[in-house]
Amino acid sequence: MQDLEIAKNLLKNKNNTLVIVKKARVLFETSSPRIRGLLTAVEELGEAMRGSSVADKIVGEAAAQLCAYSRAAEVFAVTLSECGKDLLERHNINYEYENMVPHILNATKTDLCPFEKVVAGSRNPEEAYERLRHSV
Repeated sequence: MQDLEIAKNLLKNKNNTLVIVKKARVLFETSSPRIRGLLTAVEELGEAMRGSSVADKIVGEAAAQLCAYSRAAEVFAVTLSECGKDLLERHNINYEYENMVPHILNATKTDLCPFEKVVAGSRNPEEAYERLRHSV
């Protein structure tokens, strides 16, 4: 079974919000909400994330920036935003998704997700990572 399929299965069947797999080995999994899980993974795994497969419940621009920063090879999102899709494409990251949305919204669906606002206008994934790191 390929890495992305393993990650997708664990995401859907274990109540996870994020699963990262590389070479058929689970590197990281969490049920932590929002961007915190992915940010923790990036910080804990470092270079080990390069070439990994990431399955995440929600991938907007913030999550896509972290995937680009960590040089993930492929991403699966239950919900993917148009900004997230564009960013993954710009960084040549293969992706799959179930639902496409224009934007990732906050919990009350009254405004953009605060993490999307944090990374808005970032010049590159490194800048987005630094902004997110200091906002959580």
